[in-house]
Amino acid sequence: MTKEKWGQLRQRLLKTVGQNNYTNWIEPIEFRAADDGIATFDVPTNFLGNYVSQNFAELILHELKTEDPSLRRLQFAVPTPVGAGADMPQAPQPVQSSAAMRAVKPAANTALTTAPLDKRFTFDTFVVGKPNELAHAAARRVAEGGPVTFNPLFLYGGVGLGKTHLMHAIAHELRARRPEMNVLYLSAEQFMYRFVQALRDRKMMDFKEIFRSVDVLMVDDVQFIAGKDSTQEEFFHTFNALVDQNKQIIISADRSPSEIKDLEDRVKSRLQCGLVVDLHPTDYELRLGILQSKVEQQRLNYPDLEVEAGVLEFLAHRISTNVRVLEGALTRLFAFASLVGREINMELTQDCLSDVLRASERKITVEEIQRKVSDHYNIRLSDMIGPKRLRSYARPRQVAMYLCKKMTSRSLPEIGRRFGGRDHTTVMHGVKRIEELKTQDGQIAEDLELLRRALEE
Repeated sequence: MTKEKWGQLRQRLLKTVGQNNYTNWIEPIEFRAADDGIATFDVPTNFLGNYVSQNFAELILHELKTEDPSLRRLQFAVPTPVGAGADMPQAPQPVQSSAAMRAVKPAANTALTTAPLDKRFTFDTFVVGKPNELAHAAARRVAEGGPVTFNPLFLYGGVGLGKTHLMHAIAHELRARRPEMNVLYLSAEQFMYRFVQALRDRKMMDFKEIFRSVDVLMVDDVQFIAGKDSTQEEFFHTFNALVDQNKQIIISADRSPSEIKDLEDRVKSRLQCGLVVDLHPTDYELRLGILQSKVEQQRLNYPDLEVEAGVLEFLAHRISTNVRVLEGALTRLFAFASLVGREINMELTQDCLSDVLRASERKITVEEIQRKVSDHYNIRLSDMIGPKRLRSYARPRQVAMYLCKKMTSRSLPEIGRRFGGRDHTTVMHGVKRIEELKTQDGQIAEDLELLRRALEE
């Protein structure tokens, strides 16, 4: 038996086991030698060798016997690394038993392809503020790679609030700190696609072995498996298998587990058994911090461009719902200023970003805010904007004025006119009062957060 003969036999095995099994399990093994009735193969990991031994050994031995009938069994071994005793013969390291195999960490590239990671999405480039500080701290903790007290970590929030950035940052950090760990990051859609493909190709055992052999499983946008019963079933069993082995799971979604419709109760329960963290909509200070950070990055490409005072503050106020839109606006602004040879001032900003600013302004109106606030506090709209000064009306009125100031581009006098013809000083007082109360009264802060989210949907 020779290596050339093994090359020919592999092509026959390809036709028998199919392209997927061949690529994942047969192609990585290399024929070493045949001696005393034993054919020895080099394998990259114990895991792969044990899997091939359990699932393909009889088929491989049958093919080998067509060339050398004296062969009785196969042996799979991980070769000693080059440099480990160069003057000594490299003795094979036998593959462990099935029980021991479960404790072996397979190499990160063994039959696994992780989704591409954006090199820009690291912890260094993540701007931390009050709305995301808990999510950032939790992500940092699991990225250390050691045991944690919460599993899974479930991150949720609206579009453009930093979920995917944190997921990529965790994966980058784990690979840097713990390169020996098998980290798999993918979207829920990719999980579903692989599951359906395995069902179609009748390779569910391969699917189960691959997904249950990881050290860290990261699934983005898990809401996409809602309503997919078979995918949920497999996800549930994969989840349980990994948790039972103390493997870390990190999940993201656009809403909390309890709010994902058509998600099975047992899956919801599992997702909520760890730490569930909400990435809140960004506040003004955080948006301004993000813009300041992005300006420093843009200066690498446009070292001669300066941003006039007030421009970043203006953008942080006006573009409030989505960080991606905010960052895209700044990128466009720098490119436009460079192309036309003008400085970045308020006039250029309004010219260049007129469509973005119009869309932002058009999204939320004073009337929408008034209706949402009156519904939230269960009072009539006419009472809230009317002359009555009862506390049960005055406080919701101030909340509505505050939201109008923060979420629309309307001036104080215009807001006052929409609230029964009140003076702009009344609006100013109301806004200031809510600013004070939101740091002192947890209920007011919660009301503002709920109302903001409802308005931004």
